[in-house]
Amino acid sequence: MYVNPAQLRTVNVIRYVTPLREGGSMPAIAEADDEFLYVLKFRGAGQGPRALIAELIGGELARALGFRVPELVFAELDEAFGRTEPDEEIQDLLKASTGLNLALHYLSGAVTFDPNVNQADPVLASEIVWLDALLMNMDRTARNTNMLMWHKELWLIDHGASLYFHHSWQNWEDQAKKPFVLIKDHVLLPQASEMEAVQERFKNILKPDLIHAIVNLIPENWLCGDSPFETTAAHRQAYAEFLISRLAYSAIFVKEAQDAREKLI
Repeated sequence: MYVNPAQLRTVNVIRYVTPLREGGSMPAIAEADDEFLYVLKFRGAGQGPRALIAELIGGELARALGFRVPELVFAELDEAFGRTEPDEEIQDLLKASTGLNLALHYLSGAVTFDPNVNQADPVLASEIVWLDALLMNMDRTARNTNMLMWHKELWLIDHGASLYFHHSWQNWEDQAKKPFVLIKDHVLLPQASEMEAVQERFKNILKPDLIHAIVNLIPENWLCGDSPFETTAAHRQAYAEFLISRLAYSAIFVKEAQDAREKLI
């Protein structure tokens, strides 16, 4: 059973292993002082801390709903860490990311979910489609599934493209009530025949107290800087209000997904 999170673990990055040159965020495999390897997401990358916030909220909501998600940890990057890095682009990224970043436990030996090879049953497919419609996650397509198979089990990764409205916060209250039209491109939509049953069950799990607990995990300095809110408390509250409102109007995005699926099958 998922317990309301009090705080994620914090690790110190001690070794940059190799870059993962996928997309624009330039994540990397790195070793931490707990002797584990992590996929490190950098605060100084193109989308800045907002991508880390989306990753944190999306990952922990997924975990709360029972999905397999690699452990998320805060990763502390020392100021001197990038000085010996020969690649100037990576060195600049490391310098811009000094302080607290986000990392996912590295699943050694995992392979990318391939819809031509791997299968998700209708319930699991419906659960994942529902979550991604809630989060407005545009990045779970056949071209880029952002799912892994590890020990014959399906794991969800990379929620950084979720909550895309927060890059401007324009009309965010209205965004919560809108369907998610990009769900038509979801890799698992054809199998997602159990959306209504999933909707009832998941809404009973995602209570306001749980949402606030997850939003409260966001580090204070990730909420600073370019923000339309007067205080970080108001900024944090907006995330919670968006998610609570989106759940209240979830029948809208469920119907959008069902209508999109009917056009496919």
